[in-house]
Amino acid sequence: MGTPTLAVWKFASCDGCQLSLLDCEDELLAVAGRVRIAHFLEASSDVQPGPYDVSLVEGSITTQADADRIRRVRANSRVLITLGACATAGGIQALRNNADVAEYASVVYARPDYLRTLGTSTPIGAHVDVDYELHGCPIDKRQLLEVITAVLAGRKPALPAHSVCFECKRRNTVCVVVAHGRPCLGPVTRAGCGALCPAFGRGCFGCFGPAETPNVAAQTALLRATGMSEPEIRRLYRTFTVTAFDEVRDAGAD
Repeated sequence: MGTPTLAVWKFASCDGCQLSLLDCEDELLAVAGRVRIAHFLEASSDVQPGPYDVSLVEGSITTQADADRIRRVRANSRVLITLGACATAGGIQALRNNADVAEYASVVYARPDYLRTLGTSTPIGAHVDVDYELHGCPIDKRQLLEVITAVLAGRKPALPAHSVCFECKRRNTVCVVVAHGRPCLGPVTRAGCGALCPAFGRGCFGCFGPAETPNVAAQTALLRATGMSEPEIRRLYRTFTVTAFDEVRDAGAD
């Protein structure tokens, strides 16, 4: 069997998750020794044809052209892994899903008639089958290395499904809600960031999306107790992973 091939693809995104791969530095050299990077335009203009053993996909689907392209990527990839909030939940650009896209375009662009965009920003999983998802804005490079290593070894990746609160306890971070009365989405947000924001005295913004079994009703009551109004609570949920939090909030309301 030959050396496994790796491809990295960009859709509607800021490139931050691809940069997380480049930020692996020494670890990236070890990965590069195990795989042949066949397509990674962020790092090299050398593009080799597929099929590919592993494809890493960043970004959401916002145009029909990209909807067609992701199907070609999926057909050409043995394993497909989505990277980050855009690819797993539509990203910040999914705020358009609850608004008038034509109105947005008329404000932002001088010639909106040139645009060819969809009315929604949707995750990769809404269009093709996804083998593994890495959450975050951006992703955690340790999780990325774990998934790549696991796929190469033929085992299931060990990824957390618990909340950020567990990470706060592990690093002995004082709870910003209890100690300071600050709004925090940590109880309902998937772990993976190392509880970075609470470690600096700030509430979690939910950039890793909902944990596996979030108690959104209790979380919303907690946010009200910190003095937040209903519009403020809605805005807090609707940031990096707006569609994912909307889904769990709607489910909790049923």
